[in-house]
Amino acid sequence: MSTTDRKVRVRFAPSPTGPLHMGGVRTALYNYLFAKKHGGDFILRIEDTDQTRYVKGAEDYIVESLQWSMMAPDEGPGFGSNYGPYRQSERKGIYREYAEKLVENGYAYYAFDTAEELDHMRELAKQAGTPNWQYNVVTRNSMKNSLTLPKTEVDSRIANGDPYVIRIKLPRNEEVKFEDIVRGWVSVNTNNMDDKVLFKSDGMPTYHLANVVDDKLMDITHVIRGEEWLPSAPLHVLLYRYLGWEESRPQFAHLPLLLKPDGNGKLSKRDGDRLGFPVFPLQWQNPETGEISSGYKQQGYFPEAFINMLAFLGWNPGTEQELFTMQELIEAFSLEKVNKAGARYDHDKTKWYNQQYLRLKSDEELGELLADEAAGRGMPVDRDYAIKVASVMKERAHFIREMIEEGGFFFEAPADYDEKTLNKKWNAEARHHVEQLIERFSNLQYFDAEQLEMAFKAYLTDNDLGFGKVGPGFRLAITGRGMGPSMFDICAILGKQETLKRLQAALDKLPA
Repeated sequence: MSTTDRKVRVRFAPSPTGPLHMGGVRTALYNYLFAKKHGGDFILRIEDTDQTRYVKGAEDYIVESLQWSMMAPDEGPGFGSNYGPYRQSERKGIYREYAEKLVENGYAYYAFDTAEELDHMRELAKQAGTPNWQYNVVTRNSMKNSLTLPKTEVDSRIANGDPYVIRIKLPRNEEVKFEDIVRGWVSVNTNNMDDKVLFKSDGMPTYHLANVVDDKLMDITHVIRGEEWLPSAPLHVLLYRYLGWEESRPQFAHLPLLLKPDGNGKLSKRDGDRLGFPVFPLQWQNPETGEISSGYKQQGYFPEAFINMLAFLGWNPGTEQELFTMQELIEAFSLEKVNKAGARYDHDKTKWYNQQYLRLKSDEELGELLADEAAGRGMPVDRDYAIKVASVMKERAHFIREMIEEGGFFFEAPADYDEKTLNKKWNAEARHHVEQLIERFSNLQYFDAEQLEMAFKAYLTDNDLGFGKVGPGFRLAITGRGMGPSMFDICAILGKQETLKRLQAALDKLPA
């Protein structure tokens, strides 16, 4: 089978059962990168066959998450070409034809067993020492289905409207083999598989039938999805064969799991809550409970940093380069360089990525973002002032918000003073130095960082003092803190009037 002569078409097919996990975003990203690398199409398909698990707002959340993550689909619900509709619930009338065709050709059968009867069989098997009972090539012979019931009874049951499902009829003891781009050759014996339901009694297909039919009708060339679908892949390979589509079957690539920071198990929302990091791209509010889960966007991450981090969770370019634009990722990406082993999430590394992207932005860009952040906190400043603050704070911050949290003194005069510095560094001598600095700074004609530094150093030289004797008290008086950026940069940004005002306020407030 070959898809090399076809235009590459991949799909990201989430279920609208809640917010999009970052593992799902990574799956979407690898699909997107692969498609764009090969000049192909990236399709969004909403797999909502299980209406009992549908969550209001989840589909909109998925679309918004992809847009924020810079992965606009070429086709999807409400946009695209001639392959829609792109919600499986709107394709309901398509699937029965293919399920019935499988029955007609002897590859599937009607099963009339009730839920109570299936539970009874599981209980009997459990009592007999077989806890994992399956509806398979052996057990189906003792169940109520079109393989065991007379045709007249089967026809009668269907005519009477008796509920039934359609199950695949797996062959006995057959090796199902396929080549996975990430995993290599995969082989599974049908004796280790069960007769999965393909078509449910409510008239909806299961994922197994729907995804195969939709991938065929949408001309999907590559199925790039999570490792959790690897056990289902042999069944899907058989469905392509039984439906007569083997020659056009997509190539498979099953991606590694995203693991907890300790590497022990799959990363979950619970891990994020416990360890203090988001696992969703955007903030999500549960429509039933009102519970709010944090998102990378709301936590202050840049989409470029989020995507760059995700790309490296399972893929490596084989070079020392760590920072990639989206276009660079597209050019460098290949499924052959995706790892088989699970990828451990590292939150410190994620923050590092954001820091790098913050530093790459111009002071003007950061100033705009900082002004918006400050306004949102009720501390409006003009754009030019915010640019100056950003220029001195960007090397010390991972996030825009930290420029305010760590540099609050740029926006408000200190209401209180760091107790440790106050107890250790503030005394009568420190008061005297501040009084002298007020005099020196008052006489400056140009109040910029260079002139401030010259005046400060001249004071040290004239009085044979080291920086440690004067600097801590000076910083405490201006910022209320014991650490921070250059004091000369801070004072130059604050301006002469505000600097002198704060120095005098410290003399008035702090003990002698």
